[in-house]
Amino acid sequence: MFVFTFRKGGLRRLAAVCLCGAAIVGAAAAGIAWNRAQSTPANAALTQQITGSQDIASFLAGYGVEVDPTSAEVMAVKVPRKWDESFEAFHAVVQQSGLSLEKCKGKQVDKWTVPVPAQCDDTKKTYAVVLVYKNEPQGAYLLEKPSGEVSGLITAAQTAAEAEQQAAETSAALPDEADYPSE
Repeated sequence: MFVFTFRKGGLRRLAAVCLCGAAIVGAAAAGIAWNRAQSTPANAALTQQITGSQDIASFLAGYGVEVDPTSAEVMAVKVPRKWDESFEAFHAVVQQSGLSLEKCKGKQVDKWTVPVPAQCDDTKKTYAVVLVYKNEPQGAYLLEKPSGEVSGLITAAQTAAEAEQQAAETSAALPDEADYPSE
């Protein structure tokens, strides 16, 4: 059995050491919290839990893509463990949406496919595809059929916004009928 006797100066030192230790632990906890806050995606939709077709529709709405959740299809697919050159290119497209498939290499994921009616016509059909692992979106892209061309959701949203802006600028540049002289 050990008995410690503290004098006034010893007690002050012990209190100072405990205070410094608490400050270091607090700073470390704050640093970890700050690091987590910096690593979370800016788009809140990226952290959404996906459990059904309505969740898919709201996730895609975060990217500005409107879909019909009643015609959503889901199937299980496996992400390859080793990626070849073409899959690396595909993964680059997925990363344009702010997502990554790194976490699910060699794993089975749910592949949700939903038509995008605004981007469909007689010659092509466009589908939004979301890859979900453990109820979290890991990949998302747009797929055009029959060509098989894929594009990132961010790229598609930017293209639609640019087209809308260009249409607004064009209509503002056209003169009204009142500006023409009448005969």
